[in-house]
Order: sequence, then C-alpha cells, then structure tokens
Amino acid sequence: MSLSDSAAFLARKYEMIDPDVRLMLQVQNDNAAAFEELVSRYQSRLVGVMEHLVPKRELAEDLAQEVFMRVFRARKNYVPGAKFSTWLFTIANNVASNAKRSVSKRKEVQVTGAPGFDSGGFSIDRMALEASGLMPTRKLDRDELGLVVREAIQQLNERQRMAMLLSRFEGLSYEEIGKTMDLSVQAVKSLMSRAREKLRQLLEPYVDHGVLGKVPEIQVEASDETEG
Repeated sequence: MSLSDSAAFLARKYEMIDPDVRLMLQVQNDNAAAFEELVSRYQSRLVGVMEHLVPKRELAEDLAQEVFMRVFRARKNYVPGAKFSTWLFTIANNVASNAKRSVSKRKEVQVTGAPGFDSGGFSIDRMALEASGLMPTRKLDRDELGLVVREAIQQLNERQRMAMLLSRFEGLSYEEIGKTMDLSVQAVKSLMSRAREKLRQLLEPYVDHGVLGKVPEIQVEASDETEG
C-alpha cells in the first residue's frame, strides 16, 4: 500500500467511526452549521484544558477562540488521520505553548502560578497544614476539593500537565496523546508515570488525614495500563 493509499484508508476509517470527523469534512465544504456544531461540542472542553495551562480564564477563552480560528483556516487542507479530538488538541497544544512562550518573554503574568491565586490566597501548602492537624481537619466541599486538585496539577511541568489533562479529562489513549504532543507511546507512558507520582506526593497529606474525599476527574493511583 502506497503512502497516499494509506492516508486515504485512514481518512475513510476515521470518517466512518468518528462523527466529529464527518462534521469537519462538512466544514471543509464551507458548511457553517457544521462548524458551529463543532464549536458547541468542544468550546467548554477547550477552555477547561486551557485554564490548566495558562494563568487567566480570559486568556484561556481567547486561546480557545484562536484554536477554532486555526481549525477553520485549515479546513481546506484537512485530511483525517486521527480522531477529530486528537487533531484539535494537537492544535490546542501548539497554541498554548506559543502563548506561554510569548507571555514569558513579555513577563506580563507569572505563567507558573496557579490561576486566580496570589501568594496570600489559597495554596496547596495551606491545605497541607489543615491535613497535618495544625488546623482543625474537615472534609473539603466540592469547590475546595477542585481547588486542591487544580493547584496540584499546576505543580506539574508543562508536558506532564498536558499529558495528564488529555488522558484524564479528555480520555485520550497514550497513542492519541503521543500524536497530539509529537511523542512516542513510551515517552507518554513515562510522562504519565512521573505526573502520577508527583500528584500522589502532593495529594498524599490530604488523603492520609481524611481531608480529601473522592478526588474529582483525576486518579492519582497507578494506571491500569502497563508502564513498560
């Protein structure tokens, strides 16, 4: 099978199994309603991922719009070679990386800080005091629990954070994450393993002291997949 035949086979495969690919092929033919449907399906998900990667929600929303603009501009050259979500988050990863490099150069914001928190506000260290018994322990409510997990995720490095978000929040496989981040499957496994270990260390005080209930949306225990 030639390279062109292989690409055509993949295109037909993903067109058959992925309804979002079919929508994107309609966008390729300038179907505005199909594009609006894709935006409706993915906008909140994109903003949610971007919020973990950049320091302000407004910037996350702007970057999500930039991703959709790139999708639309690329429509005429679109050839399905993966699930639509994999292709979309590949663009999102590039957009977020470019934005953070630009922000870092301008030094307008501190990219590594947790969104929406200053040094006197919520921090994972402050919650650790509560977990350790230096403050009265109590179960965290859903909002506080989300903040603990969010803060923990912010402590991961950029690539670990992206891999974890794509795996746990978007349900992408290691292979799909590899395509998104231009990494081998083994490299993704290694990233995920280090990310899980870091999160386990950060969240262990809360789990041990009963401050955390069920951690939402993310698992810090070992993956069911073989690390290899």
